[in-house]
Amino acid sequence: MAGSFEQATLVSPQPFLELNNRGHILRLYLQKDEHRLGRGRDWADLEVPIGWEVFSRKQAVLKKEGEDYRIYDGDGSAASRNGIFINQTRIDATEGYLLKNGVQLDIGQSPHNRIQLTYCNPVESPVVIPSNRRLVLKGLKEWPVQLGRAPKSDRYSSMQLDAPTVSRLHATIYPDGQGKHILQDLSTNGIFVNGQRISKRVHLEDESRIQIGPFSLLYRTDYLELLNTGSQIRLDVHRLQRKVKDKEGREKIILNDVSLVIEPGQLVALVGGSGAGKSTLMKSLLGIEPVSSGTVYLNGDNLRQNWPMYRSQIGYVPQDDIVHPDLRVEEVLAYACKLRLPPDINVKQVVDTTLEQIKLTHVRTNFIRNLSGGQRKRVSIGVELLADPKLFFLDEPTSGLDPGLDKEMMRLLRELADQGRTVVLVTHATANIEVCDRIAFMGRGGKLCYYGPPQQALGFFEMPSEDLKYFSDIYIKLDQGGNGKDVAATVDHWSLKYQQSPEFKTYVKSQLKPGKDRTSKPDGSIHTGISPLKQLWLLSQRYLQLVLRDRASIIFSLLSGPIAIGLTAWILKDETPLERLNPPEITQGPLALKVLFIFSCIGIWVGLSSSVREIIKEAAIYTRERLINLGLLPYLGSKILIRSGLALLQTLLIVVAILVGFQAPESDLLPWFLGLGITTFLTLLASVSLSLMISALVKSENEANSILPLIMIPQIILSGVLFEMKGLAAKLGWLTISRWSIGAYGTLINVNAMVPKNTPGLPSLDNIFKTSAVYEPSWDNLGLNWGILGVHTLVYLIVALLLQKRKDIV
Repeated sequence: MAGSFEQATLVSPQPFLELNNRGHILRLYLQKDEHRLGRGRDWADLEVPIGWEVFSRKQAVLKKEGEDYRIYDGDGSAASRNGIFINQTRIDATEGYLLKNGVQLDIGQSPHNRIQLTYCNPVESPVVIPSNRRLVLKGLKEWPVQLGRAPKSDRYSSMQLDAPTVSRLHATIYPDGQGKHILQDLSTNGIFVNGQRISKRVHLEDESRIQIGPFSLLYRTDYLELLNTGSQIRLDVHRLQRKVKDKEGREKIILNDVSLVIEPGQLVALVGGSGAGKSTLMKSLLGIEPVSSGTVYLNGDNLRQNWPMYRSQIGYVPQDDIVHPDLRVEEVLAYACKLRLPPDINVKQVVDTTLEQIKLTHVRTNFIRNLSGGQRKRVSIGVELLADPKLFFLDEPTSGLDPGLDKEMMRLLRELADQGRTVVLVTHATANIEVCDRIAFMGRGGKLCYYGPPQQALGFFEMPSEDLKYFSDIYIKLDQGGNGKDVAATVDHWSLKYQQSPEFKTYVKSQLKPGKDRTSKPDGSIHTGISPLKQLWLLSQRYLQLVLRDRASIIFSLLSGPIAIGLTAWILKDETPLERLNPPEITQGPLALKVLFIFSCIGIWVGLSSSVREIIKEAAIYTRERLINLGLLPYLGSKILIRSGLALLQTLLIVVAILVGFQAPESDLLPWFLGLGITTFLTLLASVSLSLMISALVKSENEANSILPLIMIPQIILSGVLFEMKGLAAKLGWLTISRWSIGAYGTLINVNAMVPKNTPGLPSLDNIFKTSAVYEPSWDNLGLNWGILGVHTLVYLIVALLLQKRKDIV
């Protein structure tokens, strides 16, 4: 079809350059150790056609380096007229740029007159290169134009954008009747136009920049051009500084004027002693840590301002595992695939491919808890690889691994970088540091003391040997000094030396190209990518699976209530505490309240203890998924949905235990078993909601368990059963679940009817037991108690939602 993106078949096993001049394709094969590219026939051996005036006579020199080529702008001594650019950054004429399979460069920067250059080396991996990167809109008769991973119609012009985060039919373009066009979003993961996410459709202005997944396109009124496939990501870090307040309120610098350049396909390690600012630097590069000044540019765009646009293109593996231990390997990947990628993706195919990449096909059915530390980390990496990100961050990926696993992990990261990804990791391990292209050595106070190849670090730090086994001695050298002031002076010395060194000039100063900032406010909201109901369904499925596999916990939560009730019934086997006697006995009412108090406390404790760890125990997983597309309402909704189902089952067992253990009382309002079930369920639901709020508040599982008694004690003391509540104490009792739970139970059995009448001539019984408005046997009172239990549930869930929202870091 005219205007469609056709794909070439498998390329030749020989490296070549593919030049695209506004749809005219030229393929130049590389056979020698050195080639010259240009229009000058007396100089170039790789000639371009007459009329390709964007090319200089001496445009570039290519020199073989390993299996690939390094390209130099100009003739090796002077730069060319229009330059060679990668991601809007000009290649240095003296340092050059090492080409990797699939990398795309531009000759010139004018959108009207430039040539795209793609380097292909099939020895590394077979590639399929689009043979046409420009789709002509002028004169088209069949509309709309279709954009997507696999446009479904052969009738219309289409542009294929093959990436996991792109929907099969992602968007359409159709004319607006006034000479321009309208872009309509049909996707789950969205479209950005000039950095702003669009809502359904938008009128395109001339020279609008469109971002679909990793693909960047330029709209002109006459055509649509693919600018960038997103396969190469470069970071320019410009003078980052982070200041914080210490406990005494004094200002402390933890990241101090750090500048560096991370090029596409590089494996970069951030190393240094504890407290040197490695993790702070990595999170700043990632865009999730605030900075006091300075900027991180991703392919020339301010990363923090454009974070929503690049969210799906960045992989991040924190130090803690981001996988559930009670799921199988393939289940972890399948759920992540369904939550992160378009619904029309082939889940099995993506999972199979990812398992092969991380070399874990042989353990695909194993539970995560049964894997080794290195295998668990690989699964975490696999979760990130599902979306095929080209920028990868890892925090201490080799922490806790033995030397063999450490080497295996670093080899995997090297492979990821060799596939074209830019990989940045924080590490303490130095045994396999030679696989990295660059290392950033941080000193205390967040100062950059060295950035460059690891092999040159020993010479820079004046080590007596060039053997990398002495690399760890640099840590000792940077920590020299009898006190903090001396150590700071040592770090200052090396930091200043680096700023004046050839390494700084070569790897930072001459390469650093700060990009552009936006004046408009970015869209910082998190879009889920799939409908909230679909996400709720998937999260509920996953959570139910996790709950059912924790057999010990679920058995305890189901049986602890009936066991406690059975024990109470056995102790009171000769009593009828819930049945109204005629005439009432003086001990019956207090005993009935004690039994109802036990029912209430059992419900509250079961609800609290079953859910108090449910949010905090997956904090690392939540944080990572929230950065991608996790919705707050579906996440919390899945918790309350599954726990509500379990509460129904717990209610059934508790009601059966009470009916078996205690003689059913008469109820003037509705059958005892029904009122008992509703009150027990509402008590459990309010307690579960309170426990989820606590779980969202605390910082660790131990803290969650420790706080339970502090929550339970007020429920006991302020219930109104042990003591008569007056004044402020009575008002505080309204804030407890127990007050309203016991109120509903007491209303159902009409505790007031159990108060014996005073006999004339005998002492008053009011000091022992008397009627109370709390237990008034009316529908209004029962509805009030049930309603307040519902309000407790709602308030706790809203607070939990707000607490989770505060954890958002972007």
